[in-house]
Amino acid sequence: MRGRRIRIKDLADRLSLSTSTVSRALAGHSDVSAETRQLVNQLADELNYYPDPIAVNLKQRKSNVIGLIVPNIDNRFFAKALTGIQQVVSQHAYNIITSQSNESLEIEKKNVEVMMANRVDGLIVSLARETINAQHFNKILNTDTPIVFFDRVNEGLDTSKVVIDDYEASYKAVKHLIDEGCRRIAHIAGPPNLFNSRKRLEGYKDAIRDHDLYLDKRLIIFASNYQQDAKPYTKSLLSLNSPPDGIFALNDRSAIQIMYYIKQEGLKIPQDIAIVGFNNNELSQYFDPPLSSVESPAEELGQSAAELLFKHIENENLPPSSKVIKSNLIVRDSSLRSKYL
Repeated sequence: MRGRRIRIKDLADRLSLSTSTVSRALAGHSDVSAETRQLVNQLADELNYYPDPIAVNLKQRKSNVIGLIVPNIDNRFFAKALTGIQQVVSQHAYNIITSQSNESLEIEKKNVEVMMANRVDGLIVSLARETINAQHFNKILNTDTPIVFFDRVNEGLDTSKVVIDDYEASYKAVKHLIDEGCRRIAHIAGPPNLFNSRKRLEGYKDAIRDHDLYLDKRLIIFASNYQQDAKPYTKSLLSLNSPPDGIFALNDRSAIQIMYYIKQEGLKIPQDIAIVGFNNNELSQYFDPPLSSVESPAEELGQSAAELLFKHIENENLPPSSKVIKSNLIVRDSSLRSKYL
């Protein structure tokens, strides 16, 4: 029997028992004698038998597997979110299938098909940059499989969501720059179709208006993606007749690149231009000057999304809900312009 999996039928044939008797013996049913149970378990150990998880799951109508779809697992934010998700998944004795969309709508649709084929018990999703209409997720929702969106969510689907308070985080970051003496603050915004990008832009605009500053649309630049090189838009901002004296970037990667290109122009940070990033990359504190940044609690976000998903798995009648997680502004030298005024 080498070279293939040992089945219940193999044990039954060896012991001249019915497959149902062997199955009940392995399950420890009391209607099978102790002697028979011992014989069956002894042979199972000798032949290295273990249950077929697919067959067990089909019988139980559950897979004990959840799916995760994220834009890019190499992204530090999503990697940390996965850490939080995995902690909760392990506590529930579940497994996880992880896939990435690479910011592509078509790949995301294929990811959904794979999750359906694997009969996941639930799905955690952060949308691709290209996704505007997320109706392809209805295929899963129509099977009564719960979905929890996190960070990049879709407002048109009636599902649970876990997000950072991007509006408040952005407002605080811009207000901090204003308090430090900045009056022309630029915002490098993410793709406008993404929920979190729109909320950050709203926070930026409201902070500018609430402090009676002029909202110059030339100071708002939409990055085509989160990995875009900052050189073109940095040079564009610096070429303005009235260049910015403060910049709120869409992430720390962008902020660090902006700092580099600003220095190349012979300008000083924060004396000439103060900078605030987003996500608080663990390396940001080691740049010169250390980068101020909004701390994005990715691991907590992942944990909360997973905990909410399991609530839905355990209670099919639980209505969708939303959870908003607060973030903190970590102030470092890159934004402390008031020291030099």
